[in-house]
Amino acid sequence: MTPLPLPPGIRSRVIPRVNGLSMHVLEAGDPGRPCLLLLHGFPELAFSWRHVMPRLAAAGYHVVAPDQRGYGRTTGWAAEYDAPLAPFHMLNFVRDALALLEAMGIARTHAVIGHDFGSPVAAWCALVRPDIFRRVALMSSPFAGPPARNPAPQEDVHAAMAALTPPRKHYQWYYATRPAASDMNHAPQGLHAFLRAYYHHKSADWPGNKPYPLKGWTATELAQMPDYYIMPLHATMPEAVDPFMPSPAEIAANGWLPDSDLAVYAAEYARTGFQGGLQSYRCNTGGANAAELTLFSGRRIEIPCLFISGASDWGTYQFPGAFTRMQETACAAFRGAHLVPGAGHWVQQEQPAITASLLLDFLQS
Repeated sequence: MTPLPLPPGIRSRVIPRVNGLSMHVLEAGDPGRPCLLLLHGFPELAFSWRHVMPRLAAAGYHVVAPDQRGYGRTTGWAAEYDAPLAPFHMLNFVRDALALLEAMGIARTHAVIGHDFGSPVAAWCALVRPDIFRRVALMSSPFAGPPARNPAPQEDVHAAMAALTPPRKHYQWYYATRPAASDMNHAPQGLHAFLRAYYHHKSADWPGNKPYPLKGWTATELAQMPDYYIMPLHATMPEAVDPFMPSPAEIAANGWLPDSDLAVYAAEYARTGFQGGLQSYRCNTGGANAAELTLFSGRRIEIPCLFISGASDWGTYQFPGAFTRMQETACAAFRGAHLVPGAGHWVQQEQPAITASLLLDFLQS
């Protein structure tokens, strides 16, 4: 495989025998220093942390960012649609993190930091093993706490969204369908252009991202979100984001994701496909995660917790009430929520200096 175009100070290697995986990791800083474990989201990679890793390492930390199960240069996973989903259950991602630390000879981390899908993984690491993960920073995806054992019944929001004018659907339930990976693997505009439109549409560069709290889990409330979350009913994800493709001038002006960096994502997903990342959505939407995680119902994250998101990130509010529950109920030692101006969903890429500064203030407090 072609070597990754990494900033100075970041090194790449593959670590074998990690809970059945050969796990690709990026590292920065002295291995003798306190460890920070950085967990990426979808559709991303360890490479997504490239802008903040040198800053955290320069402050005296050993920074470790793996390609998670289902992604990038980590191997040992199978993600055919009909393959077993158990390896992609949330608690197995926690096992992956623990096994990686053990394989690297790291007894505990100073913090685990997760963005997007990596945020709930980080949250569950913190809740299940606070002896190993001593602090947690969550980014873009609030943690509302473990699922209730007897949740209150909800309306069939999916049927209600399909009945809207125009009809809509929730992206996570679309991601759980059999065609979703193929839709993206074979995007008609090409993989590079699809990812460009997707990243742009969810960033602060798209002026339509002006998020605010939603009143509840209802079709009319959810439909206030952009098409990348509440999609046109009959659209694929490449079709949903294509109208928002940035202009050539906007692409040329993009400093946080130049075409040379975007080419890394395009090349990796062209090689692996998207199903590895989508398996985790299926574990959520199909109820497999909740069936396991209700064991922890009523438990809170007891270690210090920070939340960072972009001020233009709808991810903060996509599950109504989660942002508030994280601060008031789910985290016993909540240390603040920061909504970063000039950033959308990709906060650590769009505003890396501010993100790193906020993390360091938290880590050193």
